[in-house]
Amino acid sequence: MDKNVLKKYAIWARRELIVRVGQRATFYGVTAEDYGDVSAESINGRILSDIEKKQRKALIAQIRKKGYEEVIEEVSYTWFNRFLALRFMEVNGYLLDRVKIFTDSDNRFQPQILNEAIDLEIDGLDMEKVYAYKDANQTEELYKYLLVVQCNALNAVLPGMFQKIEDYTELLLPDKLLLEGSVIERMIALIPEEDWKDAVQIIGWMYQYYNSEKKDEVFAALKKNVKITKENIPAATQLFTPDWIVRYMVENSLGRLWLEGHPNEELRTNWKYYLEEAEQEPEVEAELAKIRAEYARLTPEDIRCIDPCQGSGHILVYMFDVLMQIYESYGYTTQEAVASIVKNNIYGLDIDERAAQLSYFAVMMKACQYDKRFLKRKDEDGNPKVPQPRVYAIQESNDVYSHVLEYFCNGNDELKEAMETIMEEMHDAKEYGSIITVTGQNWDAIYTRFEEIKEDISIHKEEALELLPLVQVAQALAQKYDVVVTNPPYMGFNNMGIKLSKSIKNSYPESKSDISTIFMEKCMNMTILEGVVAMINIPVWMFLSSYDGLRKQFIINKRIINLLHLGRGVFGADFGTTAFVIGNSYIKGYLGKYRK
Repeated sequence: MDKNVLKKYAIWARRELIVRVGQRATFYGVTAEDYGDVSAESINGRILSDIEKKQRKALIAQIRKKGYEEVIEEVSYTWFNRFLALRFMEVNGYLLDRVKIFTDSDNRFQPQILNEAIDLEIDGLDMEKVYAYKDANQTEELYKYLLVVQCNALNAVLPGMFQKIEDYTELLLPDKLLLEGSVIERMIALIPEEDWKDAVQIIGWMYQYYNSEKKDEVFAALKKNVKITKENIPAATQLFTPDWIVRYMVENSLGRLWLEGHPNEELRTNWKYYLEEAEQEPEVEAELAKIRAEYARLTPEDIRCIDPCQGSGHILVYMFDVLMQIYESYGYTTQEAVASIVKNNIYGLDIDERAAQLSYFAVMMKACQYDKRFLKRKDEDGNPKVPQPRVYAIQESNDVYSHVLEYFCNGNDELKEAMETIMEEMHDAKEYGSIITVTGQNWDAIYTRFEEIKEDISIHKEEALELLPLVQVAQALAQKYDVVVTNPPYMGFNNMGIKLSKSIKNSYPESKSDISTIFMEKCMNMTILEGVVAMINIPVWMFLSSYDGLRKQFIINKRIINLLHLGRGVFGADFGTTAFVIGNSYIKGYLGKYRK
């Protein structure tokens, strides 16, 4: 995999898509300066269809809310994500109908889907439209239509990646996709098929490189004392974690927790970066025996794992690999293990919508890798029924209307108190990310209400159902985990916006100097008493006097199982790193294992 090629392509693709998406907006009379009549029947003498009018209104409403540049950026990366996902799925044979979207059987940029359009069996495909486009020789419009239909069909099995395209996202799908030099054509020409075999690598590097110019802009602004806003936090803080560090962290946390209660030499030899525990005194061994007895009671489906700063999903995907080994050693079939891991074991959170999409997709593709028919699972009536992972973008409650809450709570005082608490705690959540504290609630009662609403006919039904992602994130933040593994964001206190810095100063006085060290505290708080945390972080917390309080927390109240003090340049940066695994309970006299 030539990362220089990926970087050049991703940077160019971002620029190109922003231009092309902007041109589509201009085609509909929407620019950064003006958008004319919101209810326009025609633009530049061209009559708009009812769908176009609806989509254009939605576009303008979103621009009023977020700003023109932010909306164009979001639509650009949404289509980039989808192009990546479709390419990965076609190369690996995961598309439901097996018809290629971008290439023919010889990997030439001659989309098979165009040649077989009249024979396609895709849910939602209107054959009258297909024939109309063909009769009019409108190949470009036919291709765009087939792209949208394919994405919408995949919504049934991959809703976290392919949200229904019925709004301005469809309106702004770029033109001239079939021409030489388009975003799609260059993706096929520049990136070898072989590179698409590993979802983690291709998605992770593409995500980081796509954001690289924006990251440079944010850091240039910092030199002018412009603080990092919540919209720019993802670009400024994301770093793709090297594979060996991911393996070290997961093997020595999730892997260790399982082996401590279920010794298995075959599993142990599979984990190249697993460090044996240091030799302990008899008194310490006696305490460790109690912890191992608790671990021994666990079955594979009991283990709850999270990456609260998931990025593009590298850590979650390797968690999946280790969990598969654990399940199969316990006697599960491959198909049983895959479904259970997706439903029971893996949680992921990120402040960035795009990162969450890619992380979700990476986890689902890992499931497909083990179970080729995973996306074809159906219920007893023959409808798609594919297990979905709890991998989310953090939502905030800022735009929830009181009448929606009133309808949701339906006069139930318990629901009202719970939802009001969630709304208060999740306000400005995208500013704070996973470091916010959320109170546990009666989640079963809340989800029961969602099921009732699905059968309702109220005019507020759809608005109320939009609260579901917010509640799912709140629950993920409120509950405790057996294993927490992450590469946290890196951002110094002086670079934070006023709102974020004020909150951190109050909530995390011992670790406030950097978001990454704040996550050391937060991750321990997310872990059960006998749970394990693994992280990579900046090493300053080990030495600087400003972190004295944090050091005392980790040395006096926890136990460092092992720690690697790494040299500089792990991320191509110069601040140095340290990776470590920490148990969330203290044992007097416990000896950790340390490597420099």
